[in-house]
Amino acid sequence: MPEGDSLHRAARRLQPLVGEVVEVEAPHPRAAATGVADQLDGRRLESVEAVGKNLVLRFEGGLVLRSHLRMTGRWTIRDRGRGWRGRPWLILRGGTREAVLWGGPVLELNARAVRRVGPDILAEPPDFDAMIAGLRRADQRRAVGDALLDQRLVAGIGNLWKAEALWEARVSPWRPLGDLSDRELREVLAAAARLMRAAVETGRERRSIYRAAGRPCPRCRMPVDSWGQGDDNRTAYWCSTCQPGPNPKRGLHRPGA
Repeated sequence: MPEGDSLHRAARRLQPLVGEVVEVEAPHPRAAATGVADQLDGRRLESVEAVGKNLVLRFEGGLVLRSHLRMTGRWTIRDRGRGWRGRPWLILRGGTREAVLWGGPVLELNARAVRRVGPDILAEPPDFDAMIAGLRRADQRRAVGDALLDQRLVAGIGNLWKAEALWEARVSPWRPLGDLSDRELREVLAAAARLMRAAVETGRERRSIYRAAGRPCPRCRMPVDSWGQGDDNRTAYWCSTCQPGPNPKRGLHRPGA
């Protein structure tokens, strides 16, 4: 699933259309059925910003389009008038450039869902105090790796950056929130912000252990572990040596227990 850094890069790519009156088309039948294209066609695009895992496009007249990419969606921008194969969900055409949404089945003309998300990990600067306060209001028995994926607590972190940030901070994804100090939580959040900001700026994702199950940990050379975590059973990756804590593979802790 695209994470916060991917959405921030998409927002940057769409900036050339900001300030232009755009023609809007929805070639995909499911997107056409939302009526979004008819309501936005001929309006000026006033701003594009990433909020967590959402892309928020504001148009004249107070209309706000929320785009969530789910697992496979992506925004691209190209010269106007180029042909394509398939059925994109949405096309925003400016004078010389056009933005094209492929996949991304969530298109809504309101920002209610955005108001429910927590502080954005890629805000400048990130509000770590508010993030820690939100994490402290959560069930303190909840594993920190699962809590970091809760967009109501911290917006923008996905499975990749959860694994990398916890590894950077030497914190096991299986430790309960109540077992971590505020300093440890801040170190995890700071690592996520630093890694994700670097990915936004460079376009490259620096990975150490994500999807590296069974390979040597870059720090200690012990094998990287993996196990499903949380209600969605998203795979957690960690080094049991560098990130000591409960280990579900040894029966000391089970997801959801």
